[in-house]
Amino acid sequence: MTVTLRPRPTVAGSKVLAYGAARGDLEVTNDDIAGPIDSSDEWIRQRTGIISRRRASADVSIADLALEAARDALQRAGIEGSQLDAIIVSTVSFPYATPSLAAKLAGQLGCPDVIAYDISAACAGFCYGIGQADALIRSGGGTTVLVMGAEKLSDYIDPTDRSISFLLGDGAGAAIVTASEEPMIGPTIWGSDGENWETIRMTGSLIDFRDGREPWPTMRQDGRTVFRWAVWHTADVIRRALDEAGLTVEDIDVFVPHQANMRIVDELAKQLKLPESVVIARDIAQTGNTSAASIPLATHRLLEEGLAKSGDVCVQIGFGAGLVYAGQVLILP
Repeated sequence: MTVTLRPRPTVAGSKVLAYGAARGDLEVTNDDIAGPIDSSDEWIRQRTGIISRRRASADVSIADLALEAARDALQRAGIEGSQLDAIIVSTVSFPYATPSLAAKLAGQLGCPDVIAYDISAACAGFCYGIGQADALIRSGGGTTVLVMGAEKLSDYIDPTDRSISFLLGDGAGAAIVTASEEPMIGPTIWGSDGENWETIRMTGSLIDFRDGREPWPTMRQDGRTVFRWAVWHTADVIRRALDEAGLTVEDIDVFVPHQANMRIVDELAKQLKLPESVVIARDIAQTGNTSAASIPLATHRLLEEGLAKSGDVCVQIGFGAGLVYAGQVLILP
């Protein structure tokens, strides 16, 4: 007997309805951290563009940041947690292997029977989440999704490390993605370069720490390799995302790259030959590098400050440990 399964009804597209944000409660200046790395405010500014970064107090958890950002996004979208069909959280710093931070949020937000899972895609994680939310909605698997990037990277910092520690901050950024009669999120261009798996890494595993072979694992990176890879590889990803969306560089209103380093942001803009009219996110100057949270936090700031506006064409690109990457074009809410 031949059986035909009933297909789900599909929708034309999806859109971002609102953003929410939560930054660490502490402002940490370059002078605050320069001593242990034998550096200076000038050295850090010249190499990263960072003036200060936001970090969370010891009694503020990553779950606290995530909940604040989620509630902010829901309030701005004008919906309740019970209306969510899915929660997708990107994080590399949630201190529990299981259960997920997404499932914790589901309980806190009052979301019965919601799809809830975490993804580990480092600094590309928010764009991975947007891609998954778009696919879920268009395939008929739900109509409203909370996409979150949440990190408390200060838990994994070696204050004496000169490779990455002075870059990192804490925060959470969220977006509400919902069904749309026409596509307002373009195709996601994503992938990985596993040959560079150790370019951004931890100093050891939790098993090594448990067995006393290594101290508490902290983050490291090969800065020069990351810089070259980020500039040359991701510029092509952005061009592909524009092409898949049927647009060109001339159509861009807002550019939101992962806030890894101001020099990378500037060089990407140069490689893409962005028009002077394009608004470029530079949230790293005040927030630092918050990994999966950086793109939604940067977008949230641009909208709050009026530098970006509803209806603007925004290109976002994330890249990070793995090395992984993801980007897409979207219309701002």
